[in-house]
Amino acid sequence: MKKSVNTEKIFQHFEKYIHLSDTLKTELADRITLISFKKGALVHNADTICRKSYFIQKGLMRTYFIKDGKEITEYFSAENEWVNSPKSFMQQELDIYYIDTVEQAECFCLHVNDLVFLFEHFPEMERYARLSMGTVFGHFMERITSMRFTTAKEKYLHFCKTYHDIYHRIPLGMVSSYLGIAQETLSRIRADK
Repeated sequence: MKKSVNTEKIFQHFEKYIHLSDTLKTELADRITLISFKKGALVHNADTICRKSYFIQKGLMRTYFIKDGKEITEYFSAENEWVNSPKSFMQQELDIYYIDTVEQAECFCLHVNDLVFLFEHFPEMERYARLSMGTVFGHFMERITSMRFTTAKEKYLHFCKTYHDIYHRIPLGMVSSYLGIAQETLSRIRADK
């Protein structure tokens, strides 16, 4: 028998964007599982196709790739956010991204096949995807602009603004990797702030 999962928090997230009918709530509840990860756990390996998306109930994760043996942080995800390897998840092919936990995490998990079912049977789920992805797209455009056209200090200030709720929870090495600056430079910038 499937263990009952308290879905109130994830339903609240969806209802920021769409109305959840009782039928959709039932279908979501039937397809969502609750999973826990220890700190430092590898949630997704770039050597595999990403088949699951995780809605973080508690904890912090980072998405990164490896270049010349070095981990390059792409972004961070925390409470009330979805995390997956986007291209791999949507296109069901290999991608470059790994996902690991910066802190112990508790997540709702949704398999790609279940998401496809929801999209096919509930048109409002497509609206949800479009509206929620608009926010993510805006964040990425800001990040690209920040990376290309700003100084190291401006990059850090943008990072603090973007991740204002969680930046104090992220290790400095991961922050410097995300910003593309040396950890020593980051320490100097933080000392001047």
